[in-house]
Formats: sequence, C-alpha cells, structure tokens
Amino acid sequence: MLYLTAVFLPFLILILFGPALIKGLQYLNFGQQIRGEGPSSHLKKKGIPTMGGILIVLAILISSFVFLDLSTEVIWALITTLAMGLIGFLDDIIKIRSKRSLGLKAREKLIGQITVGLLLALYVVFYSNIGKEILFPFTGWLINPGYLLIPFIVFIVVGFTNAVNLTDGLDGLAAGVTLIVCTALAVLCSALGYKQLAIYALIVSGACLGFVWFNSHPAQVFMGDVGSLALGGAVSALAVLSGTEFFLVIIGGIYVAEALSVMIQVGYFRLTGGKRIFRMTPLHHHYELTGLEEAQIVSRFWITSIILAILGLFSYFIIL
Repeated sequence: MLYLTAVFLPFLILILFGPALIKGLQYLNFGQQIRGEGPSSHLKKKGIPTMGGILIVLAILISSFVFLDLSTEVIWALITTLAMGLIGFLDDIIKIRSKRSLGLKAREKLIGQITVGLLLALYVVFYSNIGKEILFPFTGWLINPGYLLIPFIVFIVVGFTNAVNLTDGLDGLAAGVTLIVCTALAVLCSALGYKQLAIYALIVSGACLGFVWFNSHPAQVFMGDVGSLALGGAVSALAVLSGTEFFLVIIGGIYVAEALSVMIQVGYFRLTGGKRIFRMTPLHHHYELTGLEEAQIVSRFWITSIILAILGLFSYFIIL
C-alpha cells in the first residue's frame, strides 16, 4: 500500500494543480523558445508554456517529506534532484528573459552539474553506508573501485542528467521514458533491500505520470530544463546510491541512445568535414525527419523503454 500511495500522491498533485500552473505560466508569458535549426514542425510549439517541471519538482519534494525517512541516504537522491532542478530553473529563466533557445552557457551548466555530481560522489565514498560497491548485470559481480568511484559517479550523474535533457524533445517523451525507468529502478531497489530508494523512485514515477497527462501530444505544457535536469538528477542518484549504475545503462537505454547519437554525429561531422550519419540529432529528431509522426515516435520509444526495463530487471533476477 505504501508503494501505491507513493505513486498516487505526486500524481494527484500534478493533476490537481497542473491546470493552475499552466494558466500561471501563460499569464507570465513563460513560453517555449524554439531552435531555428530544429525541425520545422516544432515551430508551432513556440509559445506553449514551459517550466512545467517546477510542479514535478514540488510534487517530488512534498511527497518525499510525506513518505521518506530523510535522515537516511535517500536524502541525497532528493538533494541531487533539487540541485539539478535549480540549474535547469536558472537556464530556463535566462532563455525566457532573452527570448532565445539558449540559456546558461554550456560551461556554466557543466560546472554546476559536475559540482552536484562531485558532492554526491564524496558523500558516497566517505560517509554513506550504501553505493560503495557496483553491481554488474547478468554476472552478479560486485566491485568496490575505491577512490575511482568518485570520477565514475561524477561521470554517471553528469552524463545521465544531460542524456535525460536531450531526450526531452518530443511531447511526452522524457516524462514517459522516465516513468518507465524509475518504475524499473523501484523494483530493482526494492529487490536489493533499499526500501527508501524504491519509494523515492516511485515518487518520481508518480510525478512523471501526472505530467504526461498534460505533456502528451499535443502538449499543453513543457517541463523545461528545470524538469528534465531534475529528473536526470533523480535517475542518476538512484542508480549511484543503489550501486546499479550499469543496470541504468540498460534500463535507461533510450537516454543512452539519445546521447550517443549526438556524440556520434558531432564526431563524424568533424572527422569528415561536414558529413552526417543522422538527419538530425538527438535521435528522435532523426526519426521525425524520416516522416514519422511525433506520437508514433514517442509511443515506439516508450515500448522500447519497457523492453529495456524488462531486460534490465532480467539481468538482475537471473543472477539470484
């Protein structure tokens, strides 16, 4: 029952207060800015309220105070979520005030993310009772990398936070995928005995479920960087604290594919003097330019995410 209510409360908060938030964002003229080099089909999204992720973060925060024992390690999952959300909030505010699609400078954003990741890493290595050992899928290998865990955690936190941000490019995509990923992480954390982390994962799932209600195609509101970076922080912190970083690579395979598509595109472009592998990146834009409808792409990414989540869970339960 506790697990169900942990999903239901943040969902209810989104459903009840979502309409008021959308009206408030419209009143403040917090409209989405569209990249000029993006797909032309996205031009019609200009002006749709953004920064809806504020309510995602608030729902997670309120639900965490209700359901969690914040004297345990789980508070660092919440801290990471809030800190990344704050970086995203600043990024969104700059975009809105400047009326362009670029907010914080890449260097500024990266420094902030590395700082958050480093704080989590230092906590895990020097103070935490959990997260010091990394569990490997399919094999059951359990490795304690010692101080090497610090740069590894920073890499995971920064990498997945940005990967979730890249995934947030179509209506319902990032929220839907994160709903699936966090549900799978909740099962994994529960099986590993990390009840508090499992509850937190379900809180994030419930918030995503409520947001999809308003963000599914055609979207009434976008989460903005405040939402996508917060969700990235939540997902990465859950994996770090439970020692399941490599399981996240499987379960969060959509995030990985989105990020890799960008890196491959940029690398290939530079090596070949201007040639491209994909029509556009991140990967979901490539499929848009092949002629697939937005709703088709999102639903297929959701299905793929479910398959990856099942595979990730299988890779744990097979070693029992």
